[in-house]
Amino acid sequence: MEQVENKHNPNPPTAAHGASSDLEKVLSDTSLPGFKRLRMASWIELKLLFRLAAPAVMVYLINNSMSISTRIFSGHLGNLEFAAVSLGNQGIQLFAYGLLLGMGSAVETLCGQAFGAGRYDMLGLYLQRATVVLFLFSLPITLVYIFSKQLLIFIGESENVASLAAVFVYGLIPQLFAYTINFPIQKFLQAQSIVAPSAYISLATLGLHLLLVLGFGVQDWFRGARGIFAVMLCLETWYFQVLVLVAGLLENPELSLDALSVCMSINGLLFMVSVGFNAAASVRVSNELGAGNPKSAAFSVVVVNLVSFTVAVVVAVIILSQRHVISYIFTGGETVANAVSDLCPFLAVTLILNGIQPVLSGVAVGCGWQAFVAYVNVGCYYVVGVPVGCLLGFKFNLGIKGIWSGMIGGTMMQTVILLCATFRTDWNKEVEKAKKRLDKWEAIKEPLLKDCK
Repeated sequence: MEQVENKHNPNPPTAAHGASSDLEKVLSDTSLPGFKRLRMASWIELKLLFRLAAPAVMVYLINNSMSISTRIFSGHLGNLEFAAVSLGNQGIQLFAYGLLLGMGSAVETLCGQAFGAGRYDMLGLYLQRATVVLFLFSLPITLVYIFSKQLLIFIGESENVASLAAVFVYGLIPQLFAYTINFPIQKFLQAQSIVAPSAYISLATLGLHLLLVLGFGVQDWFRGARGIFAVMLCLETWYFQVLVLVAGLLENPELSLDALSVCMSINGLLFMVSVGFNAAASVRVSNELGAGNPKSAAFSVVVVNLVSFTVAVVVAVIILSQRHVISYIFTGGETVANAVSDLCPFLAVTLILNGIQPVLSGVAVGCGWQAFVAYVNVGCYYVVGVPVGCLLGFKFNLGIKGIWSGMIGGTMMQTVILLCATFRTDWNKEVEKAKKRLDKWEAIKEPLLKDCK
């Protein structure tokens, strides 16, 4: 990364920024030997990082576990139920999840930089505006849920799977409006390094979810009824959902969906670890840029990427070692288990890439680069990854392996581009951009909701 200089922060230091200020001082102290400076800076950064990442990882893992547990229960009902839940969850629900969470990333950028700059009066205004905007956007998205059966059949999914998936999706409509409140508040708190409450709430919610599923039973349920800020994260979240949808167009779609859904469930759960590091990277970078600490921001990027990549490699090795038995968590079918085992090498590569790419996206959110990353995502994912994958899968008869190979290629291209962009970043200029961004938004202080008297 380019050499960075320390800029004077015009805002008075606060207790919340104490460790951050210490990090900048250590990195700027040229009188210290290089190795000692690196050791001291690494220790400070790791404490700051894990204070954010550990609860954030817990939150995302618990939230994803609710979806995973539903798929596990449905998988033991039968292959049709498992395919339907997986399609409804990954084909429809995550469409809305990606859109609303992506729009919530605007709160992460603005609140993170405002908190780092000590402009605390702006935090509530950002939260208020984001909540109203997300609620308005959730209204038309509801139509996607209501007409999910027709949409799934239109894109080529079988009528049996689409009909059962629609039943599952109808029950998720209230969740859509819960997202409009949850996401802005979650990002609002994360920007201030307040993550523990979200973890406790998520844990209680998971307990209630498991109690309801075990108590009422998904078996009776099924058999009784039969913005530019958003664009970046939407394109990332939807990317591998395209893989699930396309898999339904292959020969023997039920087996393809079942095997892929097992892999995507594992990938989704472990991806939450990277999302936790994504949140930590976003908060650390945005806080440091807002506080005027370019060296600390650059150093944080290096540390969080190294830690996340190391964790991803270890997890990928474990998955490969258990490739022949891991599918039995979700389903007892030997045919599905063999198909999952064949796909595990692709899953391992995806997990390793996920150790880097989401963290770089977190850096982008912290810097406010969402527009740039959105263009990169369109090019790498939908111009390269999906077409190449479909070409390999259908034209060269490689099936799901070919589709996944093409999409891995798109992710690798995106990761390389983001690495190059991050490496070439002038962090002094990013500090100035953060200040200008806050000045621009601070000029508009009138809240969207006013007291009526």
